[in-house]
Amino acid sequence: MKETEFLELLQKYQNGTLSDEDRDKLDAWYLHKASNTNSQLNEYELEDSYQYLKSTLPLQQETKVIGLWSRIAVAASIVVLLGAGIFYVTAPTEQPVEVVAKPKEIAPGGNRGILTLSNGKQIVLSDISAKDTIAKEGQENEVTIKMSADGVITYVVNPNAVEEKNGEDAFNTLSTPTGGQYNIVLADGTKVFLNAVSSIRYPTQFNGDQRIVELEGEAYFEVAKNKNQPFIVKSADQAIKVLGTHFNVHAYDNEPIIKTTLLEGSVAVTYQNQKTILKPGQQSNVTANSNKITVREVDTEAAIAWKNGRFKFDNADLKSVMKQLERWYGIKVEYRGDVSDVRFNGGTFRNKNLSEVLKVLELSNIKFKVEGKTIIVYP
Repeated sequence: MKETEFLELLQKYQNGTLSDEDRDKLDAWYLHKASNTNSQLNEYELEDSYQYLKSTLPLQQETKVIGLWSRIAVAASIVVLLGAGIFYVTAPTEQPVEVVAKPKEIAPGGNRGILTLSNGKQIVLSDISAKDTIAKEGQENEVTIKMSADGVITYVVNPNAVEEKNGEDAFNTLSTPTGGQYNIVLADGTKVFLNAVSSIRYPTQFNGDQRIVELEGEAYFEVAKNKNQPFIVKSADQAIKVLGTHFNVHAYDNEPIIKTTLLEGSVAVTYQNQKTILKPGQQSNVTANSNKITVREVDTEAAIAWKNGRFKFDNADLKSVMKQLERWYGIKVEYRGDVSDVRFNGGTFRNKNLSEVLKVLELSNIKFKVEGKTIIVYP
């Protein structure tokens, strides 16, 4: 087949005017290509796609100058073929061509949460319109729960309501699923940013001499200052006591370490019979098999990158990185081989499809194979 014939077939394919006979000819040449090379065009090679074809296909050369329009036509045709995810396996020419569909993209998570009221009623927050009053809590409707225009849950205490000194506090729970996150402003003005697969239990209003909340998973806190009413975050056997400050707590029950990272102010971390005071830029670590609290200097931006819509890795091990992706993309990860010494630095945005994030990670010489919602990792 001569070059001009081959280019004409590609042009017909793009225009949708390829006859059955011509399609057989085109199929034959691509079968030949598949059986003799594993190379594929990528986006950086498209500019030189014509030379690529000449070097990999046994075309008969003609002494004819190919103009720019022909070069563009070839590149466009190749984009159509490769962009559709089409390739051909080695087989007799009379066999049908196998078409492999392009893997389905795995989209990132977003604002998803469930609010459980004190009476047990559950509200799926994605079903609520902005500025809606979600519910009222208390026997006298002392607290109104609303959704702000930007989708944040807020608690508004009615200043004219009679405070029930002797009654039990009403508790709500905000939880996020896989691929979910949500923000909330508590009754005292404390802002809480809840990461994926996490939950926080809190009173609808803070009575008494302490403000106590319970956390599972990960959350970033901007605690409203009140020196007369300390704010306490409980996670498993750890307690964090603050008067007003910014910090992040990473306390997933399927991970062995509880990490508390301080950005400003100070916090007192208590674990079993140990206690330590953190300074800004420090992170405490506690583990179930030790009664010690270890403290180290960390990159605080990496610790709260999730809250700012990013993945940021500071010498992070592969398995901790993949756990983040599991929670955010709803995937399952399998490992083939030893990956214990793989570390990552850098990052990317959390609003990207999973395939784009994996490309970034592959720069550290790790390989991934996507099978549905399962990611297989190779060293």
